[in-house]
Amino acid sequence: MEISKRTIDGVVVLDLSGKIMGGPDASAFNDELHQLVEAGEKKIVADLSRVNWMNSSGLGILISALTTMRNAGGEMKIAAVTDSIKRLMTITKLVNVFDMYDTVDQAAASFNE
Repeated sequence: MEISKRTIDGVVVLDLSGKIMGGPDASAFNDELHQLVEAGEKKIVADLSRVNWMNSSGLGILISALTTMRNAGGEMKIAAVTDSIKRLMTITKLVNVFDMYDTVDQAAASFNE
């Protein structure tokens, strides 16, 4: 997995790409989130449009990230989920846990509603 970040109207967007499978991916994503929290960032959008594969460990990474953000008084939203990952999240009922949006812009705008 590769991670890059950008900001839209005060919301940090983490652009994730590749496969999310745990191990080093978990550490990299966790480290990135903790740095953002320490910098005072409370609004995060995870852009999954370029994630082409995710296993159960990848789902665990997202759940851990959401917990980290909520424990810090923030929130993480999910955007642009591919069909295969959306099916995975539906089967595991995680669509009821995460705020999911079709586009990054919609997810970022939702923080200001």
